[in-house]
Amino acid sequence: ADGYYEYATQECVYSTSDYSDMVFLLSYSFNKVVYEQYNSTVGKFVGFTEVGVKYAENFNEDKAFLQQLKARVDTFCRHNAQISDSAVRDKA
Repeated sequence: ADGYYEYATQECVYSTSDYSDMVFLLSYSFNKVVYEQYNSTVGKFVGFTEVGVKYAENFNEDKAFLQQLKARVDTFCRHNAQISDSAVRDKA
């Protein structure tokens, strides 16, 4: 119960069956507070706390890393969404 808790989450968010609105989110949190987040629609990190703003500025200088994250919409999100959506449709 005592101590600190830091974690990262990756999410793929979409609402259309053709995945045209697919968004990849990478969030970094500390003790349940999101301090920075990458959003593929925005194409960069945004900081939500004082420390998060500094981290976001540093991450946003790495253009190759930002390109890798933007590509995750296709390589990670769409790929996995197609697999899980077809599994659900096959069961229905």
